[in-house]
Amino acid sequence: MYDSLLDNISLGFSTAVSAVNIFWCFAGVLLGTFVGVIPGIGALAAISMLFPITFMLDPTSALIMLGGIYYGSTYGGSTASILLNLPGTPATAVTCLDGYPMAQQGRAAVALLMTTVASFVGGSLGVVITMLFAPVISEVALKFGPAEYFSLMLVGLIAASVISSGSPVKSVAMVVLGILFGLVGIDIYSGTSRFTYGAFELIEGINLVALAMGLFGVAEVIASIRRAGITEVDKSINLRSMLPTRDDVRRSVFPLLRGTMIGSFFGALPGTGGSIASFMSYAAEKKIARDPSRFGNGAIEGIMGPESANNAADQTAFIPTLTLGIPGSATMALMLGVLIIHGMAPGPTLMLEHPDLFWGVIMSFWIGNLMLLLLNIPLIGVWVRVLQIPFPILYPSILMFICVGVFTVNNSTFDVMTVVVFGILGYGMRILDFPPAPLLLGFVLGPMMEENFRRALLISRGDLTTFVERPISMAFVLITVALLAWSAWMSYRSHRAHRARTVEVSGSPD
Repeated sequence: MYDSLLDNISLGFSTAVSAVNIFWCFAGVLLGTFVGVIPGIGALAAISMLFPITFMLDPTSALIMLGGIYYGSTYGGSTASILLNLPGTPATAVTCLDGYPMAQQGRAAVALLMTTVASFVGGSLGVVITMLFAPVISEVALKFGPAEYFSLMLVGLIAASVISSGSPVKSVAMVVLGILFGLVGIDIYSGTSRFTYGAFELIEGINLVALAMGLFGVAEVIASIRRAGITEVDKSINLRSMLPTRDDVRRSVFPLLRGTMIGSFFGALPGTGGSIASFMSYAAEKKIARDPSRFGNGAIEGIMGPESANNAADQTAFIPTLTLGIPGSATMALMLGVLIIHGMAPGPTLMLEHPDLFWGVIMSFWIGNLMLLLLNIPLIGVWVRVLQIPFPILYPSILMFICVGVFTVNNSTFDVMTVVVFGILGYGMRILDFPPAPLLLGFVLGPMMEENFRRALLISRGDLTTFVERPISMAFVLITVALLAWSAWMSYRSHRAHRARTVEVSGSPD
């Protein structure tokens, strides 16, 4: 497309390192980190509130600033997940599963440092993949039709059954419940309302932010009421306390690389993104692990894989947005809005007509990731000291931030009440040992799965064989079957081992 990649890189850096663009990049990543750390706000709310500023900026500077907020909030979101079990975004919900147990074990500083490293490496490799393989990945993504997307969602939902420890039946039940919650609202084909029960506020469906904050945040606050105090953390946080052990480093390398590859792939697919990538990465690491029981109890792999995945996905999400004009999320839709307001047509011609903008934004990701690395490591001690705040101050403040954050998304008090309802539900699930993560994944994937299933059947005139006639779709179906067979085999082996131990104990002399 161009004479050489080096020429594009040179053009991009000359644009990104200008004083104006560096300033807006720093402003974006700093604000994004701050927004990410505060539970209940999120990148979408921050970008929505700051969107009018972009009218006065050059389109390149505007995209650089909004991009910094976008992936900066992913950095910051892991902080609340680890320290308080409050995911700042749905993509960082997986980090709660092992990050929070590490904080309870007194290893919060290590967890935060390792997530910063994972975010930097995942984001940086995601930029490399965006630079090298944007045309190839875009071409592959264009081949995905409704049948392929349905099969992909099916893989995600089956993988959800192995995300959290405990009964697979309970996990599947939570996936189904999540799908049912996701179906609330307007039917996209008939235009009729479903499961709204006359509530006008449910016409557009249940608010994802409200569901995530209630399910994870409010439920954690309720569960913490009986605690006598907060995990003790050394007040003198220094470099030594942040350093991981050799075992941590050894266990982190391959999950980090696998997470980056998974995140880069899913980020480049329109409509997927960091949430699915982080869930899939966690499921993959747990499936590969020799001892899956470690997950959910502070396994470092459960942090490194998802964190590198969602940061890589945030970078490659710009591929379909800028090259195809297809936003993968509401945040990416705002990015397209900036281009359209400035009279630019996003799509395959963008790289040809405005190479300085395209490559300038891509190169700014390098600068932003380096800024985030240098910004986050010195602040780890500050974040860890959040654990020293007394309960009577900390938890009312958390509830306030959650309510304010959820309210600002749609200016709706109904969303605040939704948070309360899902908080009570989440606490009940904790008591009954039902995992919340599969419910969240089912909620995210369910509506997209239904849409693509029905669209595929419309195209094929009701022929179900369309899902196995197309090679890519058939590959995903085979992966689904393999996952089911592997899970059944592992359950059978576990049952046999349990019976053998029971027989051995009962047959031994008293």
